Amino acid sequence: MQVRDFRSYFRAEAHLGAGLTVVYGPNGAGKSNLLEALYFWCAGRSPRTRNERELVRFGAPATRVAVQLLQGGRHHELSVGYGADPSGVGSVKRMSSDGAPVERLLDVEHRPLLSVFEPDRLELIKGAPALRRAHLDQVVAALWPPRAKERREYSRVLAQRNALLARIRAGRSSRATLPAWDFELAAGALAVRAHRAEALTLLAPSFAEHASQLGCSWEAALEYRPRSRAGDEEEFVRELHARLPTDLERGFTGHGPHRDDVSFSCQGRELRVYGSQGQQRLALLALLLAEREAIAASRDVTPLMLLDDVMSELDRDRREALVEVLRAGGQAVITTTDLEHVPGVADLDVTSLVVADGSVQEGAAV
Repeated sequence: MQVRDFRSYFRAEAHLGAGLTVVYGPNGAGKSNLLEALYFWCAGRSPRTRNERELVRFGAPATRVAVQLLQGGRHHELSVGYGADPSGVGSVKRMSSDGAPVERLLDVEHRPLLSVFEPDRLELIKGAPALRRAHLDQVVAALWPPRAKERREYSRVLAQRNALLARIRAGRSSRATLPAWDFELAAGALAVRAHRAEALTLLAPSFAEHASQLGCSWEAALEYRPRSRAGDEEEFVRELHARLPTDLERGFTGHGPHRDDVSFSCQGRELRVYGSQGQQRLALLALLLAEREAIAASRDVTPLMLLDDVMSELDRDRREALVEVLRAGGQAVITTTDLEHVPGVADLDVTSLVVADGSVQEGAAV
């Protein structure tokens, strides 16, 4: 991994281990920035900001992250750069695979899948339903890539129906064309609901198991909660018709999988409302581990897992349980301020990197 002018880094190189890599150093040294650089390289965007100018080191014109990877016995290089356009007008992002420009990293076959834990991601448990829906749709796309187009198609039809509702409300259109959109929306809604339900059914047992492995003394459950109970398209259309007065009053569709939610519970009580910070943290970890396991089984490739500041609020038993799961297979990167927070770090199959003063060194001591 090569980083240039990214956040606090001028120039840095890091070599990740084939299994667990521990990045350690004092607060403010740049550990989280290194994980953000990995995310930026793999996803083509930052998980922390939408203003990509913030990623460029102060005073530098551009940033670039390049990583060499081995997949299927072949070496590849992916790179992402962002900075001032050579024309002098605005900024530009450039992505490449093996030296060839690409429009989207999602289209690159050998791009690794990612699973990310960071403190802000607790919003997935305690935040708005839209966050959980979007995350679940990403999991569906990771498990079964062809199904992503059905979610996109549903969004397209939903936007068209909403536009028609707005025109009807404003008196610029009639209801005559609404049934056609209703049936098209129904077909997409049932497909999206079925995909999500299948994913949650697949994840739920593993989620409960990982929660238990991490030392949860409470019964953890994961459940999909759809708005619609329709068994077929006609039933869904009848549900839409029943809510049409409200939809026309508001100017948008208020029924369908775009309003569904995912429930995380502890002994039957919603973690979003009643869970402690520690319970929510363990639930998020259990979810990500369950997803990683399911994707590895479905796609025969284990996602790269990035865990930022995951150990600070776990006791020793839970730390040992987490490390044991991570070392079972696939690559994972953990940041910590204290190596003692990562049990087994002295073993030969664990790579350690120390971050200090904008540099990364292997196996050094702070």
